[in-house]
Amino acid sequence: MSLLKDAEINVAPYVPTLQLTEGQAPPVAANGGLSYMSFDRDGDAGTTKAIEDALAEIAGGEGQRVIDMIDKAPSGPIKTKWGLAFHDYDECMRYIRESNSLKAPEGGVVLPLAYTVHERPSYSIVPSNVIWHDPARAELAAKLRKNEEDNRRRNLYFPHVLRDARRIGEYYPGLSPNSPECMDKLGVSLAHLESKCTNFYDSAEVERVFYPEIEKLLLDFFPGATDALVYNHDVFDKDYTGDRTEDQDNKNPGVNARYVNLVHNDLNDNSGRVRCRELLTKNLRNFGRPQNYTEAEADAKMSRRFMSLNLAKPMETVEQFPFVLCAWPSFADQPYINNYRIYDDRVGETTRFTYRPNHEWYWFPRQTSTEVSMLKCYDSVTDGSVSRWSFHTACIDPTAPANARCRKNVVVRSYVFF
Repeated sequence: MSLLKDAEINVAPYVPTLQLTEGQAPPVAANGGLSYMSFDRDGDAGTTKAIEDALAEIAGGEGQRVIDMIDKAPSGPIKTKWGLAFHDYDECMRYIRESNSLKAPEGGVVLPLAYTVHERPSYSIVPSNVIWHDPARAELAAKLRKNEEDNRRRNLYFPHVLRDARRIGEYYPGLSPNSPECMDKLGVSLAHLESKCTNFYDSAEVERVFYPEIEKLLLDFFPGATDALVYNHDVFDKDYTGDRTEDQDNKNPGVNARYVNLVHNDLNDNSGRVRCRELLTKNLRNFGRPQNYTEAEADAKMSRRFMSLNLAKPMETVEQFPFVLCAWPSFADQPYINNYRIYDDRVGETTRFTYRPNHEWYWFPRQTSTEVSMLKCYDSVTDGSVSRWSFHTACIDPTAPANARCRKNVVVRSYVFF
């Protein structure tokens, strides 16, 4: 073994301290919100402990009790502690049509959004995890696979008003959706880009052409930004008939047929920093420009403000399955619910949220191919002066014609440093 590899093995894992936003309730999380890096065993990044906790959560039975409650509820409205919910989209849509109390402003729409009703941390074993291919752990894998399927059974639909995000200035006088101030205040904004990328299904072209375009857009959009890194992307197209195969080793994300129909955010207080450091010091699953920071250099870069943004650009005008985004002030004090994504070499943390009637939702009706919607997934500023994140979901637009084309777009993930 080389001296370099010996040195790498002896480097202690990076363990972030939990940094809550001022005024925010503690998260619904395992181990008091500690990162699983705290439970590293011989370089496993806490994955062994995470699987143990996932099995303990299953054995506790609370998740099954939630499923039983939903399954036993009669059709029609289900009374929850947050408000009326529905088993499925169609039931909720019928209620919306028959109700006189739910009115959309001009440019808006009222529609069902899916939220979790399980206020417990959840676990997801990613498809690439070796556990799915290990005959010695087949029984264990079966339990985890059932739990993965059961996660979807703990969601209900709630009616919500969506406002037209292009009209944000009508709700927040003087605030333009095309401004960095909008991102600071609401966690969402809109940019303009005429991309020179000709084939978004060609991952090599996306990385060569589109990544630099987005990095330039970010540096131009945010005053004071000193660096921007686009590190991966996803392509969404339900109707795509070509090869969808994902190949992480060759930086090819494949083509997604599913639009995530659940209110969520991609990062949180822990994973926003862990993911950043993985990219800077290890290039872990980095599809973008190689990063070669030492531990000390990463510490210095991350000691200043940085944030993570997702940017979504349609390939054609969006007709169905739009992205919808929730504004930070309407949930700033709400605890998030951790969802742990277990890889072979790391435990990612995403978040879910329960419904609140005052959540302030926005969409960009018929978003065009030159409009780039931006949502914040993480911000290192914790004093409450700026948004920490948005949460988001896909949804079915009830105003679209029956033959409306499903969304075709590319979503890139990035970090911006100040």
